[in-house]
Amino acid sequence: MAEDATPEEIAQRIVAAIPNSTVTESHGDGHHFRVTVVSDAFEGVSRIDRHRLINEVFAGELGGRIHALSISCLTPEESK
Repeated sequence: MAEDATPEEIAQRIVAAIPNSTVTESHGDGHHFRVTVVSDAFEGVSRIDRHRLINEVFAGELGGRIHALSISCLTPEESK
């Protein structure tokens, strides 16, 4: 059985996949997580495509090791 994911792991993986991003909120219980990601990479990108970028980081784990991931994706301007 795979180890539980941690909020720190979730944040680190997002930052590694989306350079210059900041995970401003990350918490969870090992299976359910909530994150807010701020990045210039989201400029001009639809909300659904922003979520797809994050979901791709965890492909194959969502619904399994990571049961639920609530995502908020913002540009730096939107985060003000």
